[in-house]
Amino acid sequence: MGSVGRARDNLVLTISNPSDVTGVVFIDIDGTLVPAPGSAVHVARYLGTEAAMAEAEADYAAGRLTNPQVAAVDAKSWSGRTEREIDDWLAGVPLVDGIQETVVWCRGQGLIPVLATLAWQSIGKHLCHRFGFDAYCGPELETAEGRFTGRVLAELDEYGKRDFAVRYAGSLGLSSRDCAAIGDSRSDLPLFKKAGLSIAFNADQQARETADVSVEGEDIRVVIPLLEEWLKVRGTSPSP
Repeated sequence: MGSVGRARDNLVLTISNPSDVTGVVFIDIDGTLVPAPGSAVHVARYLGTEAAMAEAEADYAAGRLTNPQVAAVDAKSWSGRTEREIDDWLAGVPLVDGIQETVVWCRGQGLIPVLATLAWQSIGKHLCHRFGFDAYCGPELETAEGRFTGRVLAELDEYGKRDFAVRYAGSLGLSSRDCAAIGDSRSDLPLFKKAGLSIAFNADQQARETADVSVEGEDIRVVIPLLEEWLKVRGTSPSP
């Protein structure tokens, strides 16, 4: 199972009183914060393996490959690279607008923003530190002497992603029904079925059919009115 990381950066606006925590908002990376074809293909473009990764991602979306199988293909291309090298390149990965503003809004409502993703932990860590998410999950690449070896250290699939979210909520004394999940594809379906609110954002058909509500746009802030309504239904009035 993939391990879990926590952001430790002064960008994180922590909620000092645990009683102020009203829920968790789990947000996917690939296809959600990073537009399709997702971070793996964008990194593969930098590493020179874009065609192979695009094919593998398409096979995953169609159910022909599992995420661990895709990860094994992708991991080989990272061999010899350093985390700093990848982290610097990730600064140029395309993203939807409004991420920082959405994180700040969530924290203002007592909602903890967390990345629930099957992207590599290096990618989750980068976005945590950059935008102030509280934690992230994901498969993990093996390193030796400061460089990636091209092997997978810890796998994670869509069910592990769901289980991470349930455990994380439980660590705060919350149930999965106290959580919202925002995603776009097959990897989000198990979590969608557990969350109190599931939002398909720029999603494929199976995610739209599974989610409670579906929206599209180039700015993630489009989900805020949906989260506000969810808070009202739960009896928690959104802060202005």
